[in-house]
Amino acid sequence: MPSLLTDDAFLDSTADRLAGLPCVRAVTLGGSRAQGRHRPDSDWDMAVYYRGDFDPADLRALGWPGEVSELGAWGGGVFNGGAWLTVDGRRVDVHYRDLDVVEHQTAEAGAGRFRVEPLMFHLAGIPTYLVVAELAVNRVLRGELPRPAYPAALRETAPAHWYGAATATLAYAAGGHAPKGALTQVAGAIALATTQTAHAVLAARGEWVTNEKGLVRRAGLDGADLLLSGLAPAPERLARAVAECETLLGRAVEAARHP
Repeated sequence: MPSLLTDDAFLDSTADRLAGLPCVRAVTLGGSRAQGRHRPDSDWDMAVYYRGDFDPADLRALGWPGEVSELGAWGGGVFNGGAWLTVDGRRVDVHYRDLDVVEHQTAEAGAGRFRVEPLMFHLAGIPTYLVVAELAVNRVLRGELPRPAYPAALRETAPAHWYGAATATLAYAAGGHAPKGALTQVAGAIALATTQTAHAVLAARGEWVTNEKGLVRRAGLDGADLLLSGLAPAPERLARAVAECETLLGRAVEAARHP
């Protein structure tokens, strides 16, 4: 059944109901809708920031159809669970954000420290400072949250970490996969290294990243698409593609470090 609510009325009503859940201290809107880049059919990405013993059963009790995960069900790291729901005929993703974790990762990022955690649908994984990036980028609908600037210390440490991972990825592809004509593994390595380097480039610029969508384009690494389109299962062609990727990524990182 079509919605009778305008987008603003829908968002206001949904934010009120989420903010009313026990332990929830703030509600945000994220994703493309928070940044004004959405399409009419884009999902609504929302997050509940809680303090204490948040219980997903309380979210489930709101009666919206969909799937509500338990805490920690999405890997147990900083991205610790959420829900895929239909609310007033709209697709809504709700993410759980533990304020104790968010505050800890904000302090860690300020000191230039972070980890990379695996997360489904993210090729290179996610940095633990992703939850800090969300504070800086997302729109606060209810409650109060800080809006941190990009830490100078993180601009120093993150590029080296990400680009170091990318160079190791390509080195293994050059030595272990290309000589065997293993096209799929080389293609995967180029894709992974390019994504890792995109993180490095954005970190060097001091630009927050909240997911991998559009990340390669933002970093100016579209040239990797051409490399992938020309692959063939021949050792010499694969070795050449890896070498060309190394050059592409190296130049991008150097340009970001010394604009």
